[in-house]
Amino acid sequence: MSLLGFLDYAAVVIFALTGALTASRAQLDLVGFAFLAALTGIGGGTVRDVLLDRNSVFWIENPSYLALTSAAALLVFFTAHFLESRYRVLLWVDALALGVAVAAGSGIALTLEHPAIIVVLMGIVTGCMGGLMRDVVCNEVPLVLKQGELYVSAAFAGAGASVVADAFALPDLAVLGTAIFVTLFLRAGSLAYGWRLPIYKNAPPKT
Repeated sequence: MSLLGFLDYAAVVIFALTGALTASRAQLDLVGFAFLAALTGIGGGTVRDVLLDRNSVFWIENPSYLALTSAAALLVFFTAHFLESRYRVLLWVDALALGVAVAAGSGIALTLEHPAIIVVLMGIVTGCMGGLMRDVVCNEVPLVLKQGELYVSAAFAGAGASVVADAFALPDLAVLGTAIFVTLFLRAGSLAYGWRLPIYKNAPPKT
């Protein structure tokens, strides 16, 4: 298995775990767990493949991805109650998933020799769309839209870093590792230290 293929599998599994954790917080049944795990795990990659017109979409070509999301759902269904704070675990697992997925998405676009802007966008799409679908379906405020938090901006920076690393003709491991490190560093900083972007504040009208 190639490094890029491994990252794609890892992103699906880790994001599937966050989907199942969200299902546990919503107290869904096992079918709900499996649905949310699959939606979150393959959502971003599906949008990426459709936009890139890859033939065919990765999980249709290789249904083993669906088996992995189902396994993640089962694991969380029987173990989530052991966690003291499922939301806190969800945030950190989601941060790891974001880093891996951004690397996978930007890496795939790089192998297809797309321009830098497309590489960055595919990194963002792969990293953010699955979690966005998960939160919308569960009627929660999407993590990607939390006020000022570094999420999409972290994905943007990570994907951009992969473009820069590739421009210097670094090995694939260095290119993908840079994307993971930059994305996870910024997202972890936002979670642990409260790093934020400035948010819009409506000023009172002048009199």
